[in-house]
Formats: sequence, C-alpha cells, structure tokens
Amino acid sequence: MANRASSMTLTALGGVAVGLLIGWQLPALATSSESDTEIETTADDDSGMSTFELIQLGERHRGEITSQSELNGKDGSRFTRFTLPLEEGALIEIELGGPLHGTLSLYDDEEQMLTSTYEPTAYLDPGQTPALRHRIDESGDYTLIVSGNDLHSYGPFSLTSRSMELTTSDTLSVPSRADGWLQDGSDQYTLTVEESGLYQIEMRSSDVDAYLVLEGPHGYQREDDDSAGNLDARIADFLEPGEYQLTARTAYGQESGLYTLSVEPHELADGASLRNSGELTIDEPLQGWLNGEPLTYQLTLETPATVTIDMLSSDFDAFLELHGEGISTSDDDGGEELNARIRYNLGPGSYTVTARSHSFSGSGLFELKASAVELDELPADGQLSIGQPLNARLEVGARDAYTFQLDEAGTYRLDMMSSELDAYLELEGEGLFLNDDDSGDNLDARIETHLEPGEYRAIARSFNGSDSGSYVLSLSAE
Repeated sequence: MANRASSMTLTALGGVAVGLLIGWQLPALATSSESDTEIETTADDDSGMSTFELIQLGERHRGEITSQSELNGKDGSRFTRFTLPLEEGALIEIELGGPLHGTLSLYDDEEQMLTSTYEPTAYLDPGQTPALRHRIDESGDYTLIVSGNDLHSYGPFSLTSRSMELTTSDTLSVPSRADGWLQDGSDQYTLTVEESGLYQIEMRSSDVDAYLVLEGPHGYQREDDDSAGNLDARIADFLEPGEYQLTARTAYGQESGLYTLSVEPHELADGASLRNSGELTIDEPLQGWLNGEPLTYQLTLETPATVTIDMLSSDFDAFLELHGEGISTSDDDGGEELNARIRYNLGPGSYTVTARSHSFSGSGLFELKASAVELDELPADGQLSIGQPLNARLEVGARDAYTFQLDEAGTYRLDMMSSELDAYLELEGEGLFLNDDDSGDNLDARIETHLEPGEYRAIARSFNGSDSGSYVLSLSAE
C-alpha cells in the first residue's frame, strides 16, 4: 500500500456524478487533463492523515460523518477512509447502515476505484441500504471510503462486512440451484438432462441485467434476456436427453454482481397435456407450447357461424392467423393485454389456424380456444364501388365485409375513416393480403397499393375489436 502524506491532492475524474468522491489520486498520479479538476483536501486538525483506521472483514464498525470529517472540495460532501485487508478470490459484501445518506467506494493499492454504491440523491430509495459487492483479484490492503451523498449528508453510520459463499461447481442437473458472481466475463455451466421433457431455467439478479444462452445436441441454441420479468432471464423449452452448455452473463457485458440460477421441470397449469397440432374443436380449449416456430391447427365447420378464436399467453405476445375457404386474416392484440382474438363470419368448410408469437421468437405456454354462434346463413358482403363512399356503423367485435371488382390494373386507395373508433382495414384477393391500422389521418386506416384486375374483399373493423361507432369507407383510383 502506498504511503500517504499529511496533505493530499484528490482528483475528481471528469464525467463523474456530483456528490461522489471518485477517482481520487495521489499527487504523483494526478493528470493535467482539462476534464480533471484538482481538489486540495486537508485535515481540519493538525494530526495529519498519514494513516487510516484499520477494519477487518466480518467485523461490525461504527462511525460518523460530521463537519470535521475530510472535505471533498468538488461538491462540499464529507468523507472518511479505512484500510481493509482482503484476500485473493474473496467475494465481499459491505453494507452501509444508519441514518447517514451515504456512499461506499472501494479502491485498490494503486488508488484505482473498483466499485461504488453511488446513486444521485434524487433517485435514492428512502429505505435502501447501500451494499457494495466485489470479487477480489489480488491479496492486499484496500481503501474503503464512506462519503456523504451530498454536502447536506451527515450522521452516524455502521459498516457490516462479510465474505460471501458461492456455488463452486460448474455442473448442473435437474433440479438444481447455483449462486454466482459476474465480473468481467460470463460463467459457463454444463447441464445434464436425463429425460426428455419441458424444463425451465431462470437467472435472477438485483445487480445485473441477466442474459442466458443454452446450447445443446443437434445444433440446439436458445437465448433470452428479459422473459422472467424486470431484467431477469428465462428459457423454458422441451429438452431432449443430453449435455447442454449454459452461459450466464449480462446483457451488455459491462456489469458485475450476484445472480441466482435455477433449473427445474416446468409446472404446467392444471397438469394439462400439451397439444402442438391437430384439431381445434369448438368449445374445447387446448394448451400448447410455442418454441419460436408457428404451430398449426385445423378448424372444421358444418354450418355457417360467427366464430371467435382466442390465443392467450402470459409468456409472450400472442399472434393468430386464419386461412381457408377464401378467407385470410390475422390478429395481434385483439384480446385483452397482449392476447390475440379473431372474430369472423365463416361458412362451412375446413380452416387452418396458425398460432405464433408476434416476433416469431417468443416461447412459452399458451391456451387456444374457439367458440361459435350458428347463423342461418352468412351475411352478404356489401358492395363497394370506386368513388362512392359508404357510411356505416360498426358493432362491438364485428368485421364488416365488402367486395369490389376491378377491370383495370392500377394504383388504388382504400380508406376507413372514423372519429369514434380506431379504424383497421384488411384487403384480400388475387393472392394478395394486406392490412393497416393508422396510415390515414389520426386513427384512420388506409391501404394504397397496385392492384391487378379481379375480385377483392375489404374488411372494416376496429383495431382492438372492442370499439363501436360510425365510419366511412371509400375506394378511389389514383
């Protein structure tokens, strides 16, 4: 540890938030950079500062920041320093307690700051207890600084320190749990799966933005950032027997902190079995598991009906598609929250229902269900002509259909305008399927595109399926 003179020059590094003593250096290490501000710091008595009080890991210490404590000339805050001997490989945790609104900072014997608990005063949680955590790379005497968070921060404080125990094994089985520490890199684990099944791997941390990568047999690979909520990561999937490589890291690779890793069988709601294909039967809900790739189901109708199809999931943003018998439509958030819903008047026949995530990359458990209200006959499509706007009223959940015939190829514009609902348009025909939400003015919908001669069908509905109100539908040739 370098000797310290009775009077020291502290260098506050440029760009560091006000209120924190960061980057202080001995005079020999100070730079002349324009971004650095040299601060002359002296003791308020004649005793000097050649030695700092020695504290030991695992012991509790009490102190106080007063107007007689050392002064940070940068912002007027006060601070005190301690010498703390630490061993290589130790993962330490130091908590600052007491009335003081303060900050902990740890420096090595070359006066380089290793970590700090500083948060701007405006962002501090009144009940928050600052805790400093760090893994020690080299044995030696380290400097611990307790500082007031700003020039108004005074009062008693307590220091509680301990050496933390982590999981030392790099092998995981099912079920298992591991406590780890990320610092300047990632942690690698070997996960052994004995039986094929559905498993859930979670990485949770209050210190870092967790990120998981899972690689396994036959080119298997999955990654996840925030599926477990907040900044925690989760991979849930069907896994075949074999050895997998699990990487636990931070999302951006620049953070350090504690994390907990857990591997366990996935608990299915109500113990239901999963169906990832097959028949979707009216009034018989099913549960499936999405693993990024779309899943398809068959829906068969014997008579005309108004059919409602719902896809619900708390794991990903659900998306539905419906194709068949000349019908092609889709929905993202027509249900509540991020659930999908398609409500359509369908004739007898066979239809394909595609269940997927909005981004094509989500995975997790979902529920798929269909209900139907029988119709004596399908409502006739309205007729739409070029240059002749139609005034109509949309009911809740309705999808108003209109047909039109084009004799010449050209650029055409379809508009749905309303001051009472969020308009949504679909256009299908001649192998074309288009949709639009807000391309018109305000919340109006507009589809403008090149169309070939043929018969087309326009669907007028609301964006979320729950609005009702008057609207104007028009078709024009550009």
